[in-house]
Amino acid sequence: MNSGSRHGARRAAVQAIYQWEMTADAPQRFEDHDDLDQERGHIDVVLFDELVREIPRRVEQIDQALSPQMDRPIDEVDPVERAILRIGAYELLFHLQTPYRVVLDEAVELAKVFGAEHGHRYVNAVLDKLAVEARRDETREPK
Repeated sequence: MNSGSRHGARRAAVQAIYQWEMTADAPQRFEDHDDLDQERGHIDVVLFDELVREIPRRVEQIDQALSPQMDRPIDEVDPVERAILRIGAYELLFHLQTPYRVVLDEAVELAKVFGAEHGHRYVNAVLDKLAVEARRDETREPK
């Protein structure tokens, strides 16, 4: 298990996914990010590499899962918030070992840091709806 921060990995992944969106260049592995060298000991490199490799590979599937939860097409969402939504959706759909509440909390925190003023509310609402669909057993309240 990597000793680095999973939060740091998600934070760096937001930047890498955003860069991928803006430049249409494939996101790079951690080792290829010169600007992240000072972060090397502070992020979970395994999670970062998984996110930047798998999100572009599965972007259509991720966007299809997000679409019914949204009030507009994904292309109309702010690009930073779109990156955060895709990271959160990826984790909800494919990284089942991360509890859904952790995924939601992390996405909201990232949106507060990187997103528009009230973007965290939108990110939370969309991912909360997706969590109910994708993690039905986990989100169901005990009776």
